[in-house]
Parts: sequence; C-alpha cells; structure tokens
Amino acid sequence: MALATKGLNTFSAAEAARLIASGEITSESLVRACLERISEREPNLHAWATLDLQHALAQARYCDRGPARGPLHGVPIGIKDIIDTADLPTEMGSPIYKGHRPAADAACVAGLRAAGAVILGKTITCEFAGMTPDMTANPHNLAHTPGGSSSGSAASVADFQVPAALGTQTGGSVIRPASFCGIVGYKPSYGLINRRGVFPAAESLDTVGFMARTVEDVDLIAAHLVGRDRVRREEVKGPRVGICRTPLWDSVDRATAEAIEDAAKRLAAAGLQVEEIVLPRRFSGLAEARDKINDYERARALGYEWASKRDQISSRLSASLARGCAMQASDFMGALALAESCRARLSALTRDVDVLLAPAVPGEAPRGLDFTGDPRLQGIWTLLHVPTITLPTHGGPGGLPIGIQLVGKYCEDEALLAAAYWAFDRLGAWRM
Repeated sequence: MALATKGLNTFSAAEAARLIASGEITSESLVRACLERISEREPNLHAWATLDLQHALAQARYCDRGPARGPLHGVPIGIKDIIDTADLPTEMGSPIYKGHRPAADAACVAGLRAAGAVILGKTITCEFAGMTPDMTANPHNLAHTPGGSSSGSAASVADFQVPAALGTQTGGSVIRPASFCGIVGYKPSYGLINRRGVFPAAESLDTVGFMARTVEDVDLIAAHLVGRDRVRREEVKGPRVGICRTPLWDSVDRATAEAIEDAAKRLAAAGLQVEEIVLPRRFSGLAEARDKINDYERARALGYEWASKRDQISSRLSASLARGCAMQASDFMGALALAESCRARLSALTRDVDVLLAPAVPGEAPRGLDFTGDPRLQGIWTLLHVPTITLPTHGGPGGLPIGIQLVGKYCEDEALLAAAYWAFDRLGAWRM
C-alpha cells in the first residue's frame, strides 16, 4: 500500500525514485504532495512561471501505468523558464515572450523525459536569465532575495515543492541562488550538457546546471544526461583540497570568511590534505573580463529584441545591451584571451590538488527582491569553464544559509562530485 500523501514532497529525487520503483509510493501521490505544497506556499513565494496541474498529474499517472523508463521514473522536476518545453510555455521572464510555445523540448528536457521524469512546471527566471528579477522570494525569509537568475528553481527546491530543478549559469545563476536558499547547486564543466533549446545569454559562458537537496540527486541527474555511471560513493576517498580565497576575498563578509576557514579546518581535522592555492595577479582581471563577454554576447544574442522590442526590456538589461553594442571587438577578444590564458595557468596551479575550496557568495542573501546579489565569486569560475558545486554547510548571523563552493578541474566532474560527497558527509548540512 502506498504511503500517505503528507510528507512525500520532502523526499529527495533519488529517494523518491527508489520508493516508486519498489511500489511503496506512486508518482501520482508524490506529484500531488508537491502540488499541495505549492498551493500552500506559492501565493507568497512566487517560484513558478507556469503550472498545469492536470498535465502534471496526467504525466504521473502515465508513469504509474507503465514500466519504468529510466532512473528518474515518476520523479517531478522543475524547469527554468528559459529552457524550452514542448508542452508548456517558455517565456524567458520577459513580456516579449508571454505565451510563447516552443515546438520541441530542449535537449536536457528531452533527456529528463527519457529518464522517466515528470516535468512539473516552469520556474521563474530573471529576465532573459539576467539580473532583473521577478517576484520570487527566499523561502527562509520572504523579505530576502533567493538569488538569480535561477531564482524559482532554487526557491522551489529549498521549499520542498519539487525534489530537483534545472537552472542555467552564465555568471553565478546556479551557485548563488543555491547558496542563498541553502541547497546543493551544481554547475557542470562548460559544454558538458547540451544547450540546444536553451535561450542563449552569453554563449561562451552559458551552462545548464542542477539544483537539489542532496549531492546524490545532482549526481543522478548528471549521470543520465551525460551518459556515465553514477559516482560509486562507497569507493570515494578523501580528496586533496586547495583553499583558494580568490582575488575577491576582500569582498566577502565575516560570515563567509568564517565558513571557508571553518570548512578547511574541519576537513583537515578529518584527515584531508589541505593546502593554500594563491591565484596569480593576472586572475584579478577575470571578473571584469566576464562582464565584458557577458555584455558583448548578450547584445548580439538579443539583437532582434533590442531592435524591435526595446520598450519591453528592463532598464538594467538595456544598460548591459547598450554597453555590449558599443564595445569594440578588440575588447571582447582581449577578455576571451585573458580567460584562455588563465584556464591554462589554473591547470598547472591545481596539479597537486583534486578540488579547490572557495567562497560561493559574499554573505547571506541580501534583503529586498530587486537585487539578486553579487555574481563575481561564481562568475570567475564560470569564465574558467570548470565545474563547481555549492554545499549548504553554514549559516550567517541573520539566520540565512551560506554555502561553500568546491571547484573541480575541467571535464573532471566525477572527481568533483566524489569530493562533494566526502565533504558534505563530514561537514553536515545547514539546517534545512
């Protein structure tokens, strides 16, 4: 007999998949529990751009009637609203695309469906995955931002409305909201997840990522979409860790600094090799270089909208597009060249460590909903194309979470996830 509906929404994706496979719960009961939680919380949280309750339940019933189709069979997933879905609108957080219906799923959504997932709905995003937020609030304190631009994805997962959700990162749009909302956020190596059907922001940077409440869940989703085996948790050994304060260390507040220092101390006490990694002076230009690339490529990606729908673009995004249009190609190429040289240098700097431990955010989520937070501490790693993950291990003086960030080596995502398993098991979660 299936378990009672109450409380099913708190299961992780992996737990839910196991319970559905064993017949202890049904996909329909799980989806109903998630929808009940959304009904209770959505009037204040505002995490969803589009929900079709009957369609979500129909998908769940289809799963319950048939054989298991994959590792996510019957598990509901949220989709950031710049990622195409054939059966739901994709509106990009912009009035320009109100009611827009794509003809096909994005590649990552098609992959989730092939794994048996139920697409629960579309989560709110900042306008064109930029810095102009909608109305989503932080589930731990509704007066604070959840971060952006994957704001709805982070808030819905943290609020137990859905086990996992897709996001994207061009600067810090997975890691920052995941840290602010106290969940696990994973940005894979650049190019690892196919971006077909994802509205482009800055194509040199755009990366599809995942948000969940456990490392196991992001590993489960990534393994299927990439086409690899899941990390064998029982075989994971203690990683070699390099603590990297980055050239932006002066921008972090006391709570973030203490979180990084505490994590390093506790990992060393658990027997890990922890050493200092200092980035050369050249790396101090990466934050500005990322901003240049972002402005230049966004201006060209949104060429049609800028030319014909400018009055429907926010002032904040308009300023970015104007800078990009005015930028000389030589400045753009110089930023790309700096990034390429730093990527090569980083490989040498990290030769003797498996992952870096670095600050994820300057501090707790800022108060107010009109600013999603400083993206620079995430953006430098996005520009370097390396995989990163934030773990909800610490909290700040205001009672809000502060994540730490583990940074892996390019295309060594499995090693990063193995390190995340090991570290999270020992550091433990901030209250959730």
